[in-house]
Amino acid sequence: MSNILKVGIVGVGGIAKAHMPGWAASEHADVVAGSDIAAQALGQWGALYKVSKLANDPAELFNDPDIDIIDICTPNRYHAPIAIAALNAGKHVICEKPLAPTPAEIRQMIEARDRSGKLLMTAQHFRFRGDAQALKAELATGALGDIYHARSWMLRRGNLPVRPGFIYKKHSGGGPTIDIGVHILDLTLWLMDNPQPVAVSGVAKAPLAHRQGAFSAWRMAPVPQDMDVEDFAAAFVRFETGATLVLETSWLLHHDTLSEDTQVWLYGTEGGCHWPTCTILETNYTTKQFSNRILQLTQDKMEPHALECVEFAKAIAEGRPSPAPAEQSLQVQAILDGIYRSQEAGREVRIEA
Repeated sequence: MSNILKVGIVGVGGIAKAHMPGWAASEHADVVAGSDIAAQALGQWGALYKVSKLANDPAELFNDPDIDIIDICTPNRYHAPIAIAALNAGKHVICEKPLAPTPAEIRQMIEARDRSGKLLMTAQHFRFRGDAQALKAELATGALGDIYHARSWMLRRGNLPVRPGFIYKKHSGGGPTIDIGVHILDLTLWLMDNPQPVAVSGVAKAPLAHRQGAFSAWRMAPVPQDMDVEDFAAAFVRFETGATLVLETSWLLHHDTLSEDTQVWLYGTEGGCHWPTCTILETNYTTKQFSNRILQLTQDKMEPHALECVEFAKAIAEGRPSPAPAEQSLQVQAILDGIYRSQEAGREVRIEA
């Protein structure tokens, strides 16, 4: 069908495989091409998914007039140049998180998007979980009143991804702060209706990664001693609304979890809530009673990594805005970048999103 959007994927390892079921399920899109610097991996991917248009140079995909969407699944440091080149070539772009390691790069991506008139989306898959969408809909009714404080964290115990794309700044731009911290921060801000951040006081350090015998339960691998990113970060964030947020993230924390503890707490003038349990906490000031209620319809419509691709293609086909706009990713990255700057300065720093 001529109205089917043609997709080219750049970076076919790892997370790209989680996107493929979404493209396969989409009534608006079809994957027709792939690019990767690893020729053997690219060939295997092409054979697995029956994609014959393969290129080691992504420019071949950008210059292909038949391709409408570029799906970027490379390590973080390569997101911005690939996205900008694709947008300049007139392609829609969906890009894995973080959209880019620095706010400056995201601003450049927004400028390229605006010049091209195409859609740019960050693949923040937490937004597409059934429990997140159910809670977002409930909050839209005003269930919490004015949200004045939040706490969120994404913590792992001994689960550091021992791969070059994650643990060296030249590829990733940072450690858990922009690997998993970006997930929980994006979700928290989205649930808060994306208030404008103005200041952050943070720390980002590696108290455990360089200990003798440090290892990751992820494949029981030793942690390379030349790893140059943090393994822990925490922050206190202020917003122009007066709201505040405490954020924590780690790959190696001595925390009571078998794999990962991921939570959001929001506190408002009319109630509080917790994710992922989707619990709403309320107070009756007349009867002086507390009550908790749990949202019931929180099932995933589809695996979230897949659903984000379906929704992106649908937005293009229907002429709707990006489901995860770059301006919101700019807020997220301004905060995360502020954590690194605050660590270096040893004080609270102002941020501009």
